[in-house]
Amino acid sequence: MPPMPSSQSLVRDVAACKQSDRQEKLQQFMAAEGHDTTPRHDVSNVQYYPQAALTEKQRVIVNLDATALVKCIQKSVYTSTETLMAFVTVAIRAQDVTNCLTESCLRDAFARAEELDQYLRQTGEVVGPLHGLPVSVKDHIKVKGLDTSSGYTAWAYKTVANSDALVVSILRKAGAIIYVKTQNPQTLLSLETNNNVFGRTLNPYNRKLTSGGSSGGEGALIACRGSPIGVGTDIGGSVRIPAAHCGLYALKASVARLPHSGLSGSHDGMDAIIGCVGPLARSASDLELFCRVMLDAKPWLSEPPLLEMPWKTDVALGQGLPEKLVIAILYDDGVVAPHPPITQALRRYEAELRKAGHEIILWEPLDHQKGWDLIMKLYFLDGGAEYHEVLCAGGEAPVPQTQWILDQIQDPRPFTVREIFHLNVERETFRARALEHWNATKTSVGRPVDAILCPVAPTLAPPHDTTSWWSYTSHWNLLDLPAVVFPAGQYSATQPLSHDVLLHSPRNNVEEKIARQWDPATYESAPIGLQLVGRRHNEERLLAILKIIEGVVPPDVPGLAMEGGANGVNGHH
Repeated sequence: MPPMPSSQSLVRDVAACKQSDRQEKLQQFMAAEGHDTTPRHDVSNVQYYPQAALTEKQRVIVNLDATALVKCIQKSVYTSTETLMAFVTVAIRAQDVTNCLTESCLRDAFARAEELDQYLRQTGEVVGPLHGLPVSVKDHIKVKGLDTSSGYTAWAYKTVANSDALVVSILRKAGAIIYVKTQNPQTLLSLETNNNVFGRTLNPYNRKLTSGGSSGGEGALIACRGSPIGVGTDIGGSVRIPAAHCGLYALKASVARLPHSGLSGSHDGMDAIIGCVGPLARSASDLELFCRVMLDAKPWLSEPPLLEMPWKTDVALGQGLPEKLVIAILYDDGVVAPHPPITQALRRYEAELRKAGHEIILWEPLDHQKGWDLIMKLYFLDGGAEYHEVLCAGGEAPVPQTQWILDQIQDPRPFTVREIFHLNVERETFRARALEHWNATKTSVGRPVDAILCPVAPTLAPPHDTTSWWSYTSHWNLLDLPAVVFPAGQYSATQPLSHDVLLHSPRNNVEEKIARQWDPATYESAPIGLQLVGRRHNEERLLAILKIIEGVVPPDVPGLAMEGGANGVNGHH
């Protein structure tokens, strides 16, 4: 039962109750082998631990991407039930070491898996393209019968969903099995995942670092191989940052393409900047699979703001692309230069793409500071009032990253209607200038740019509570351009860095702060992610371009080597 409100004990009691409920639901499915083997708290890299209890067959299952898994299930190589059991086993152990889960519906999930297995045995057919595929979803996405506290104490036990979000409904009809929900931060508007209900989510590659946000629970879970594919949301980088920090793929689509109804969060009805649903996954083909399933379901018939734009499979396969691409590289947004490993990764891609005959030009950044100042106003049209009200209703204080974003509000009063009209004009003017800038950026022979290759953030996964510059992601939200993040390796402090990627003298206070963060030892084992940006509503073309790039520079996905014993004695420190 939920605790009774109390001005002194509400936050503590709600947190204890929610965490106890979570543990009780997971306890029933924990492996018999003792959880006393959980790595010590001083062990930073726990990427090996979640798979330690698996059989060899289960290990193969959880290391397949979603695209391969659905084919294997369809061919009866694996059953839906044994596939689900493998991922549940890993998910529970991932929770042990990263604190990535919130709600679960495991009994219902296994019942559904058995139904799907029986249907396939009896008919020889699958119910849909995702038959038997376990899918995790971010906490604020509604799943019928599960709480949707969304990182707020005030909403805990008061927001049990009476229906599925549209994206969840489509997934179920396609044969997917929903089994866990994952952590998001307090307020959701944060690039780290921490709240007063469930606590902080850690990065499995280095627990001293953040897993990102706001879809940080998804990032940590999928990185641990506790889910083959997950659903997050993005209004300023919230699927792309966790993907980059956790060595995954993610897609932020243009707002009017993927279904977004049935989510719980602050600022319902605010449409100055709209968040979008997006997948986090193990491969680029998984992103394509997710989008195809969503758009084959014709979500525009159920969600009025969506455009009727069916998925163009032929374009996603590369039809219409030139033999040689023109890629613009943004090395520096003009405000905060990225840390050396990110610059070095971009240099490597530039060299390899040039060698393969593709044309590379430098992208001139377009007013990233002005864009940041504008989007901050558009995020907080009410001056942050709703955030303060919900926090106050729950008797809770803002966690550090919430306080940081609230501190960015230059004027805490709500904007007037007339001022909002002016801001909307400013937003559309900014977008028009950006489109003109793209059209004017051409090669010497007049070829337009096919895509922009750029950082996802100025740092690799940073230490907790230190994220402080979003413009490498939020800039594209402001412009409503699609962006895909992909893994480009894993940092080691033993790797040499060339002299020309070292930091320059800071140009402003924000850059000075981030430059001071650079210390090779801090980012040990952190994944390196890069971002590819395309034209609006051109998600298929963007994924096709990524496929060509990965044909030149093969995917460099951080591995999950079984290093050291499960007790962490010989693991990474």
